Formats: sequence, C-alpha cells, structure tokens
Amino acid sequence: MNSDTIVALATAPYTAAIGVIRLSGPKALDIVNRIYDAKDLHSVLSHSLHFGRLKHDDQIIDEVLLSVFKAPNSYTGEDIVEISAHGSPYILNQIIEIVISHGARNATAGEFTLRAFLNKKMDLSQAEAVADLIASESKASHALAMNQLKGGVKNEIQSMRTDLLNFASLIELELDFGEEDVEFADRTNLSFLVNKILVSIKKLLESFQLGNAIHEGVSTVIAGRPNAGKSTLLNALLNDERAIVSAIPGTTRDTIEERLIIDGVIFKLVDTAGIREATDQIEAIGIERTMKKIQDSAILIYVVDVSTASKSEVEEDLAKLHSQNMNTILLLNKWDVNTAINPQDFQNQFVSSDDIIPCSAKENINIDLIKNKLISTVTKDQKLTDRTIISNARHFEALHNAAESLESVIQGIDQNIEADFLAQHIRHALFHLGVISGEITNDEILGNIFSKFCIGK
Repeated sequence: MNSDTIVALATAPYTAAIGVIRLSGPKALDIVNRIYDAKDLHSVLSHSLHFGRLKHDDQIIDEVLLSVFKAPNSYTGEDIVEISAHGSPYILNQIIEIVISHGARNATAGEFTLRAFLNKKMDLSQAEAVADLIASESKASHALAMNQLKGGVKNEIQSMRTDLLNFASLIELELDFGEEDVEFADRTNLSFLVNKILVSIKKLLESFQLGNAIHEGVSTVIAGRPNAGKSTLLNALLNDERAIVSAIPGTTRDTIEERLIIDGVIFKLVDTAGIREATDQIEAIGIERTMKKIQDSAILIYVVDVSTASKSEVEEDLAKLHSQNMNTILLLNKWDVNTAINPQDFQNQFVSSDDIIPCSAKENINIDLIKNKLISTVTKDQKLTDRTIISNARHFEALHNAAESLESVIQGIDQNIEADFLAQHIRHALFHLGVISGEITNDEILGNIFSKFCIGK
C-alpha cells in the first residue's frame, strides 16, 4: 500500500481564500515536479516553502505555495508535498485530477494518519487522538485530545508493558528450565509489580466516565410535571428564549434539545413534555418520548413547583424515573414565591441533600449554582491536567480485559500455580495492552478506526 502516492484535499471543499491539497508517498516530489515550473523539489530542503506556478499542457493552472516535507521527517514518514492554491473548487479539483493523471491516487479516509501509524510516527492511541482533535467541540474535549496526542495514554501503556515484559521474559525462561525446578522471577516482586499496574489501570478505568462525558457530551434531561417551569429553566440555562413558555399546562408537546457548554464540557439538554396522564394522542406521544429520554440520560434534572408540590409527590415521581446509573438533581423551582420551604424536607432515597437546589428559573435565582452542580456531577472535582483520562471505549474495553488477566496473575501467585499458567495470564495482559497502542492489531481494527476519519487526514 505504501508504494502508492496518495492525494486528497486537506481543507473543506468550499470556496475559500485558499485550499490545501496534500500528497504523500514515494513519488510525491516527482509528480509535483512534472507540473511545477520554479525548481526541482528534490534539490530543496525539507520543511521549506516555495512559490511558483502549476502548469498542465502549457497552460497555467494557478500560482501556488508548496510546502515540502521529506521522508522520514514528515507527518506520514513519507515524502509529502502540500499545495496551497486559490480556494476555487474548480481549481482544486483540476489540480487533483492532474496529479492523479501523473500517477497519484485518491486517498481513503484517514489514510495519511494510517501511514503515520504504520511508519511508527505515532502509536494507535495517538492516531485516534488526531480524529478526536479534529472533532473536538469544546475546550475540554480539545484538552483531552491534545493530552492523548502528546502521548498521555501511550506513555502509561508503554510503561506498563515494559515492566510486564521484563517479568514475562523471566517466566518464559523458567519454562525452558522446567525440569530443573528453578525460579528466575521472584514471585513477591512480581506480585508487587502486578498490583502496582492494577492500581494504574483501575485509575484509568475510573476516569472513563469523565472522559466519555467530555468526548460524547452529557445527556441531561429536564423533566417534571406540567407547569413546573422546565422550559423557563432551559431558557435560563441557555440565556436564550429557546422554548415557548406558557401558563397553559402541556405547552411542551415534544422534546426540545439544545447544547450547553460549562467549563468546556458539553451538556446535551433535553426539555421534555410534562409528566401526567395525557389528554390527547399527541401529548401521549410526547410523554412517551420523555420517558425514553429519561431512561437514556446520564443526568436527570427534576423540576418541581414548590408552591404546589409535596414531598410524597416528588418521591413518587422519582421512584418511577430514577435509575441506578443516573445522577439526579432536584430543583425546587419558583422558590421566590415560597422562600419558607426547607429543601431538606424533600430529601429521599433517590436524591441527597447536596443534590437539592432551591431556585427560580423565571427570576434567575441560583442558575449559576445549578450550572456548578452540573459540572461537579460530571467531573467529581477532577481536573483534566491532573492525570491521563480515558475517553475511548476501545481503550476502556482493552484495559478492563488486561485488568482481569492481571487479577488472574495475582490469584495464581497466591495459589502457587505453575509458571506456564502465570505466563499465559501475563501474555493475555500484554496482548490487551498492546491492542491499545497498536502493537497488537489487525486489518479489521485498523479499518474500523480509520474509516471514521475525514478524507485528507
């Protein structure tokens, strides 16, 4: 595959001031030389810029700026030429067609980064971080991707594998001397090392909830009975008149979805139809959708009207809505008309006192407190700079499998099992850690990962 020279548009396919076309491969310099009139690109220095004209059949196509990166010191590890041309889609398509006629081929999705991985310019976790960086929509997701791209996950996994490999080699050596009953790998030291690695893995696994929330956004449903003030709350959180507010019960007939970014974390807010016995078929559909959204949410913001609601009513509602993996925040809305209410009176088995906030969505009372509660619910006071955070489901699964194998090593040591069984468990742990970094991989895994990239990256 790497004998081919590939080409793709690296910028958006729209009219713009400039557009960038990227070529990578062994013939990149030769192909561009055939249409570039200023100088021989083989003679120029790597990481240099050159102005000139592109010609085809004695016709000038465009005046361009060429960026030249020579192997192995380039993004892909191959010769790369990036053509910065005027951003006319016609011009850009014409240039791509011409370089293809001279021997290049269209790049597939993510093929430039795939070549970087295959040429050992980055490991697989860093390659995935490239896609995450491109897709980042918030400060937090950007920071997460940059940490991974700089080798946060790579370095941790590499350290674990190196330590395990050292002991694995000693265990394997014991197998070669099986009949002589020798022990090269001290079991106490091995147990200490495996426990140390397990602590690191478990910290990474625990970070996944935060990492996944930052990566995917946090599904947050605003629910409650009719006229509790759900739509008013949505508008207050967004600081925008997004939802229609009315004193008429059942105004919100369908879900309304908006995004709220707090401290770099995206919350996918869903305003829902009021929960009650439906009065018509349309409202019934809205309530059905509400229940589905609640079931799928990570955070439930349950809004009650403190001027009319009772503790028993709230507890009855939460008993129907609350699920095991859900974080529930109870908002005592319209507090401005009933300030004598005691929030502690509404505490129950589904919501603690720390998760009950008196507020007034209409008067913007405690809206900032609600936002602070949302972010603290997700981050659990963790900071992105504290340590490496896992945000990739593939990494989470591999770490979970590695942890199970290492637990088997500990059990084997405690039970004094034979070295060949210990070696087998260690090999499994090394395999699963290698899946993250890409030291253990196959075409199916690579195809699945890089097919999600954009063309040109």
